[in-house]
Amino acid sequence: MAPTKAPDSSRRSDRSRRAIHEAALALVGEVGYQRTTIEGIAARAGVGKQTIYRWWPSKAAVLMEAFLGLAGRADEETGPRSDDAAQGIPDTGDLAADLKLVLRATVDELNDPALEAPTRALTAEGIVDAKLGAEFVAKLLDPQLALYVTRLRAAQEAGELRADADPRIALELLIGPLMHRWLLRTLPLTHAYADAIVDYTLGGLTPRP
Repeated sequence: MAPTKAPDSSRRSDRSRRAIHEAALALVGEVGYQRTTIEGIAARAGVGKQTIYRWWPSKAAVLMEAFLGLAGRADEETGPRSDDAAQGIPDTGDLAADLKLVLRATVDELNDPALEAPTRALTAEGIVDAKLGAEFVAKLLDPQLALYVTRLRAAQEAGELRADADPRIALELLIGPLMHRWLLRTLPLTHAYADAIVDYTLGGLTPRP
């Protein structure tokens, strides 16, 4: 008789984690962050509450990990996103074109229904939960912003930007208006708007005689 293989606990755990991630993202999209509960996530994923609490201290922690996993899968399926630290922001020698490419990709991400609900939930909750807010910044925002700083510093070295321009402030001029429009939902978030932000920003940063 062939020996019976013992169940693979690691594979079972991976399946459970994926199910919990998918349940958390689905519930936030359907009922919102406030109405999403650990009990609801557990029921949707087909696991016990104790399984979730064994791995995460709160629903915010579940959603954070689920969102990071979702972003990683999006990279694998569609290629490098604007925040892909391994790729960075393109440097073709045309700063305006490179920034427009990245901001357009960011517009697409913010308008993606699969990403919008969890992104809004984490952004809002991070304002009132200092610990979650710090984690959100450290894991999601800072790696993206560092890429802009690197590209803008390279542009300074190439003489494309004023030598005295602060790259951190410059990137905020690029990202701030985009996020403001997205958060308030006042007007459509479009590629044309992203292009205009780049044009207006660089118009104030490029060297002048």
